[in-house]
Amino acid sequence: MTVVIAHLSDVHIDDDPRSAERARAVMAYLDDLSVDVVVVTGDIADHGLPAEYERARELLATRHPTLICPGNHDERAAFRRHLLGQAPSPEPINQIHRGERFLLALCDSSVPGKDHGELSDETLDWLEYALAGAPGGTPVVVGFHHPPVPLHIPYVDGIRMFGEERLASLAERHPRLVAFLAGHAHTAAATTFAGRPLLVAPGVVSTTRLPWVPGDGLVHLDEPPALAFHVLDEGRLTTHFRTVTTAADPGHAR
Repeated sequence: MTVVIAHLSDVHIDDDPRSAERARAVMAYLDDLSVDVVVVTGDIADHGLPAEYERARELLATRHPTLICPGNHDERAAFRRHLLGQAPSPEPINQIHRGERFLLALCDSSVPGKDHGELSDETLDWLEYALAGAPGGTPVVVGFHHPPVPLHIPYVDGIRMFGEERLASLAERHPRLVAFLAGHAHTAAATTFAGRPLLVAPGVVSTTRLPWVPGDGLVHLDEPPALAFHVLDEGRLTTHFRTVTTAADPGHAR
């Protein structure tokens, strides 16, 4: 039996109808599909405001099990209260989904008040415990917002996850960890970290311009929103990327 993880990132909900329209299109597309879990790897609210999280809570609602972690644009207390419906707290927001055939651990790599990422001691201890407690033979996928390696996009690389050697050391102790998921870069990317695939979801709100592609500015606002599907089968992961059309560009997902 295969496991399908739908992976989106960087919705950046604000008071502009554009961000809501793009998030709504992606979620409507997902609701027509059969997936095991939806994971959203950060930058949910553009300014970390309560009203943005209230809006995101409605827009990201789905019939599928869903895990959502913060990014550098998010604010933990407001995230907890207005998106997750929990008591406000500045502590890291780490979550876990135990499926019948897999385990997904979603870590908070945000550093309050900063744009770069890091996994705190508390989060690494939590992840160690979660991995140690996984049933024997269960494949584990770990996600967070900030990629822990350079992606060769200078601006993104300057605010990636740092202190990544501690995560790599943890991965060495847990061979059932089969892949890492991230966001933050607003571009689909695939590389490796600690000997595992590192798969970066494209952005929903915008797409980062690659430095070797001619053009002005850091981001494309006219590219369609996109997401990734990670298919886990017997410990082997296959990833597919899809774009989704919006009301301004009617059609089907590609």
